[in-house]
Amino acid sequence: MGFSRVVTANVTVGVLLRNSHPATTLLNALEKHHALEQTLTYEPFEIVGAERPAKWLLTCDHATNTVPDWVNGGDLGLHAEDMHRHIAYDVGAAGVTHALAALLDAPAILTNFSRLVIDPNRGLDDPTLLMKIYDGSVIPANGHAGVDELHHRRTALYDPYHDALTELAARRDDTIILSVHSFTSRLNGRPPRPWQIGILHGGDDRLSDPLIDLLRLESDLTVGDNEPYAGHLPGDTVDRHALQMGRPNALIELRNDLIDTFEDQIAWAERLAPILEAARIRANL
Repeated sequence: MGFSRVVTANVTVGVLLRNSHPATTLLNALEKHHALEQTLTYEPFEIVGAERPAKWLLTCDHATNTVPDWVNGGDLGLHAEDMHRHIAYDVGAAGVTHALAALLDAPAILTNFSRLVIDPNRGLDDPTLLMKIYDGSVIPANGHAGVDELHHRRTALYDPYHDALTELAARRDDTIILSVHSFTSRLNGRPPRPWQIGILHGGDDRLSDPLIDLLRLESDLTVGDNEPYAGHLPGDTVDRHALQMGRPNALIELRNDLIDTFEDQIAWAERLAPILEAARIRANL
């Protein structure tokens, strides 16, 4: 975060101040104050339909590619094209989440920070909580992010999201967690992925088993069972808010080229809503 972001000064004065010890101390204090102001006004998550009555609670852990202003001046040092692909967020997942939550008459919570800032779908001891490199792209602003920076991002972003999710999930004693994600059709140097949709599950298959069965009745779909990823990671969102709490759950992965437009997002939500309800009823949930 540069000096010009805190006070108005010309370049010469700015350089002189940086080279004088008392002024540098003042500068650091001003920058910390500005960062604190940004932290206090920033909203790290969005809740929609908190009053909706359904058992369902939808989560979208990787909803946006937002980098808060107080994180390296709002720039992780990546090219714009990288910030608009799957490494920065789950393309299309937020739109599907909004539409699906409305159709299910359910609340939803969505993050408002890029997974590259800090990944809310990782446990705190997971080495990929703060990624240094992802799918061949180096994240410059994370290269030298140390313990203090990680703590700042955690307390300003990660913790508030999970605290709000904890509160939402506890609004009733029969909450069903549905996590919405998207995946790229092909990772760099890897073969194409054949699935249009995948259901991830682990440890509690009450919802996922009937959901997979019903999806496989759709003749035009190749449905992944713990594909393109396997199950859940210790401390991830589903593990923390569903598995550890005994709540039925499923994680939906949609191929992101199929939900790139608003119209596609609506269409997939309209397709999935009745299937999800049928799976819930079949599971006696």
